[in-house]
Amino acid sequence: MDPRILDRLRCPVCGEPLGLATDAKALRCPRRHSFDIARQGYVNLLTGRAPHVGDTAEMVTARADFQAAGHYDVISAALAAAASRAAADFGAYPLVVDAGAGTGRYLGAVLAALPDAVGLALDVSKPALRRAARAHPRAAAALADTWQRLPLADASTAVLLNVFAPRNGPEFHRVLDPAGTLLVVTPDTDHLTELVSALDLLRVDPDKADRVAASLGGHFTSVSSAVHRTELTLTRPEVATLIGMGPSAWHTDPTALGTRLAALPEPVRVTVAVRLDVLRPR
Repeated sequence: MDPRILDRLRCPVCGEPLGLATDAKALRCPRRHSFDIARQGYVNLLTGRAPHVGDTAEMVTARADFQAAGHYDVISAALAAAASRAAADFGAYPLVVDAGAGTGRYLGAVLAALPDAVGLALDVSKPALRRAARAHPRAAAALADTWQRLPLADASTAVLLNVFAPRNGPEFHRVLDPAGTLLVVTPDTDHLTELVSALDLLRVDPDKADRVAASLGGHFTSVSSAVHRTELTLTRPEVATLIGMGPSAWHTDPTALGTRLAALPEPVRVTVAVRLDVLRPR
């Protein structure tokens, strides 16, 4: 693991700094708490059993395929631009953390735009972390429950990404540098709107923006908020991949979905609409 990342990690049990074991197969703290490094490259920083396992291997594969086709590059571009502005005032090797990183695609895009930065992907899904560990040469990955205390030093992070993922306001505030920036991406009300009715998918909560603000209330001040939109032209199999990578994958009957998909005229035009909120610690 890159020492510039390792220096900012902390033991999830006692909060002491972590170092690489002599056999390079684990991280250990001075109190001898030990955390294995998987052969796929990520380190397991969970303490006890996680209350959930995150995205399945099938969901992660669907997401990787969909992202690789460039369909969500509008999100990557918006994050990279915002992160470049946010990290401009930091010195050498600012740390970018993606909390709920999934495949690491967005973290990789941000690091590509920040040649002096290093990155850490945090997720509770092992299939996701197997990909995130390879997302960028300057990135590392760790198995961690972002609802719990994050395995990071206080004020260690320059930019924190949170894309379609749970938000832990107190912990985000603790690990961010006072001059750092939180970038939160959430679906806007018309995100995938053409598919919601046609395929009976989960709808975006109309109060989503208010719930995001409430989850971070008291810890952050809004700097800006902007909606980024694009229209996709998809085949039916690509629509199936899109559905399979998101929350509707847990709630949609496969047989009924197949019937509805077969009735869609091709090509399928789909709106991507996401809100990017830029926030600073209070």
